[in-house]
Amino acid sequence: MFDWRRPDNLGARDGRLAPPRRTPNCVSSQAGRADAEHYIEPIAFKAALPAAMAAARAAVESMARSTVVRAEGPYLYAECRSKLLGYVDDLELLFDERAGVFHVRSASRLGRKDFGVNRKRVEKLRALIQSAR
Repeated sequence: MFDWRRPDNLGARDGRLAPPRRTPNCVSSQAGRADAEHYIEPIAFKAALPAAMAAARAAVESMARSTVVRAEGPYLYAECRSKLLGYVDDLELLFDERAGVFHVRSASRLGRKDFGVNRKRVEKLRALIQSAR
């Protein structure tokens, strides 16, 4: 619960991001729709892979205290730090070109509550990516 290390379950495997954490401080577009605590809509974006990933990277890099750590093919991983204490949240995007969506997962590394920060981050990211069209 109080581990600052980067989680070892990050990344895309067989077209899926890691499942959401059991704690309420994580959102994922690949959680079941019935899981209201964790589910968030994927980010719609109709484009070819290079354009989509360029839009995603630019959006993430425009967000304060967010750093892209890895971007390979349809996958992007970034770390986002809180303003006050520098807590790290993990943000992942996986582009599904056929469906025209980014699947997204945003999770706090520490604690249980995030006061909606991860959900708000994804909604801000949604607006930034969709405005890149």
